[in-house]
Amino acid sequence: MDLEQIKILLERYNQGNCSPEEAAIVDQWFENIDRRQAAQLPEKQVDSELAGIKLAINQQLPPVQPKVRTLKKAYWWYAAAAAVLITAISITWINQSPGPASQAASLQASCAPEKAKPHSETKNGFVTLTMPKGYSEQLALEDGSVVTLNAGSKLTYPEHFGAGERKIVLEEGEAFFEVAPDQSRRFIVQAAGIATTALGTSFNVRAYTRENKVVVSLVSGKVKVDQLDNQASFILKPSEQVSYDRLSLHFVKLGVDNLNDIGAWKQGYLLFKDAPYTEVVTGIENRFNVTVVNQSDKNEWNYNGSFKKNETIKDVMDVICLTKSLSYTIKNDTVYLQNKN
Repeated sequence: MDLEQIKILLERYNQGNCSPEEAAIVDQWFENIDRRQAAQLPEKQVDSELAGIKLAINQQLPPVQPKVRTLKKAYWWYAAAAAVLITAISITWINQSPGPASQAASLQASCAPEKAKPHSETKNGFVTLTMPKGYSEQLALEDGSVVTLNAGSKLTYPEHFGAGERKIVLEEGEAFFEVAPDQSRRFIVQAAGIATTALGTSFNVRAYTRENKVVVSLVSGKVKVDQLDNQASFILKPSEQVSYDRLSLHFVKLGVDNLNDIGAWKQGYLLFKDAPYTEVVTGIENRFNVTVVNQSDKNEWNYNGSFKKNETIKDVMDVICLTKSLSYTIKNDTVYLQNKN
């Protein structure tokens, strides 16, 4: 790992944005550094190294005020410790830094590939809106309801709603719905074998095909979730969600700890909570308009963490791969995951 990767992780640690896995890695670093100093380096030599490193690091890392986590030592010490870590060949992390080819490929990430554009098609009174990777879009329906469509999604809805109901189909992907009240017409979202019915409410539906599940999460109001062609039915209250397994056809009802997590993607966050590999890949591909190819032997793992809108694909991949002991290269619009050497 290079200094830039360590800097990103330490900034997240300092701001309290690390997942438990990432925080454990940072804590282990400091333990290793402390042991190295005690066993191998005279005190004067350590002081001399750190004095020079502090000056160099301070030119790269502006001081950050901690938001959640209280650091055990001064922040410059963490930055200096990271630099010492890079030079400490006795610590195994340093043996895993990418070679020149990997670093050169990573620089290509800043050159965004040409994006496909959102596409809308009207046929026989129905509108189909397709949102490619790298885009999200908000649209207002004729009844006053608002739909925010996430990247990699496809939505079909009528140009004009009928008198009895307002029915739309989420054919693929994820959407957040803010439903205009209308007691005379139910608002129904159909997605992959289930139907979510609301009168006036806001909720999120996630139904990416590759994830083999549909998740309905409620922010406000009340919704009813029905399995099509079956008797299964659930009523959701705010801060509740139901997950439907498209393979086993089973439902699981859960609570949501933080209401703001529902639809956090609308504000540009990448949020993973015990997310399986397929969900992490979906998030990365949709955010950065890339394709992830897994060339490693690790394809069944879960990840906890969050990333802000301004974090680059390199920031995201550095942290995730560090946590999962993977390496990666980026070539054009493709990210290749590999085993660490």
